Amino acid sequence: MQQQTFFGGNEDRPLASRMRPRTLEEFAGQGHLLGEGKILRQLIDADRISSMIFWGPPGVGKTTLARIIANRTKASFIDFSAVTSGIKEIRGVMEQAEKNRMFGEKTILFVDEIHRFNKAQQDAFLPYVEKGSIILIGATTENPSFEINSALLSRCKVFVLNALSSEELVALLHTALEDTRGFGGQSIVIEETLLEMIANFANGDARSALGTLEMAVLNGRREGGTTTVERGLLAQCISKKSLLYDKNGEEHYNLISALHKSMRNSDPDAAVYWLARMLEGGEDPLYIARRLIRFASEDIGMADSRALQLAVAAYQACHFLGMPECDVHLTHAVVYLSLAPRSNALYQAILAAKKDAAERMAEPVPLQIRNAETALMKELEYGKGYLYAHDTEERLTAMDCLPESLLGRRYYLPGEQGSEARAKQRLEAIRAWKAEQKKVECAEP
Repeated sequence: MQQQTFFGGNEDRPLASRMRPRTLEEFAGQGHLLGEGKILRQLIDADRISSMIFWGPPGVGKTTLARIIANRTKASFIDFSAVTSGIKEIRGVMEQAEKNRMFGEKTILFVDEIHRFNKAQQDAFLPYVEKGSIILIGATTENPSFEINSALLSRCKVFVLNALSSEELVALLHTALEDTRGFGGQSIVIEETLLEMIANFANGDARSALGTLEMAVLNGRREGGTTTVERGLLAQCISKKSLLYDKNGEEHYNLISALHKSMRNSDPDAAVYWLARMLEGGEDPLYIARRLIRFASEDIGMADSRALQLAVAAYQACHFLGMPECDVHLTHAVVYLSLAPRSNALYQAILAAKKDAAERMAEPVPLQIRNAETALMKELEYGKGYLYAHDTEERLTAMDCLPESLLGRRYYLPGEQGSEARAKQRLEAIRAWKAEQKKVECAEP
């Protein structure tokens, strides 16, 4: 049974559905694609659409744009959902498209949420795209590089749709209040600041913004034919923002990258913000703690060895307490790591050593540092020439421990930051002493 709305009629569709743009002129945002002279606008105006992928967050108009194309094209347009269709349905549509091609008619196939198709289902499109039987338009909220088969992706142009700005969303809300498809003709009182609150809450999502406005208006205070939306009511409607965050998708990697690079740039405010974004999105705190442990050695290292201790302690605290209590321990670690002195010398050392280990011949371990566990090993001079550092006054020897072809190779190159400056002085003194001992040994008859 249809529900009577307060503004009259039996319309029960959501406001976002009623306000769906019908033309490019009504379409909000995406000026970088649809502005005058832009490539996608030219393709649509000329009805020369080729296979393409629309990639962007929810509520930015991917499906709407496909429907606008459907209304402007002379081709047969088929709307297809990846949620409800399988290979059988794909093949049926493809056969019809092939028949259309034989009669000289183009077929545009729009696939919503194309990332939900598995590899086999995506492969079913490939021969028909190659032959030109269909022009494929896919819509996805996920990074096509991860979710679309490379063979299919290489035959499609990817257009990135951006989240709408707050200004664009406010303009859209004004249109909904004035248009007869929305609340036009009704007396609605809502402050501009409240529209801005809705726009900020929607986080670039037009559907969310219109849905919030609709909820606020339908529950507003009515008096004498006028509906007033009050701040307290709106606060209830936007009490909790649902953040876009896929723990297995691109945003996961974007946010952990933002956290790392903010700490690396010694910006604790930005680092704490990105930490909060990840936690609010439902990220596993132990995953974050593991990344902080890595950061402590990769970006700080010997400049402040306490950073590693603190990061490990934060991991243990997260393990003991869990969310939400452990958020302060992660914040403690993130701020400490952001302010600690920097050195990537350990990271560079292992990179250089791994490169040599992978690319050079597998050098034998020098005899003097091998263990002579058996009589045969002793006979083969395993351990011969080994010098026990603790037997010397300096607790040092000039014995070589690298393979002969790598003698003199330097992997660890300490910097001047924090505690590493002392490590550098110590290492330089050790190397100078060993070099002097080598001269003495060479000078002996």
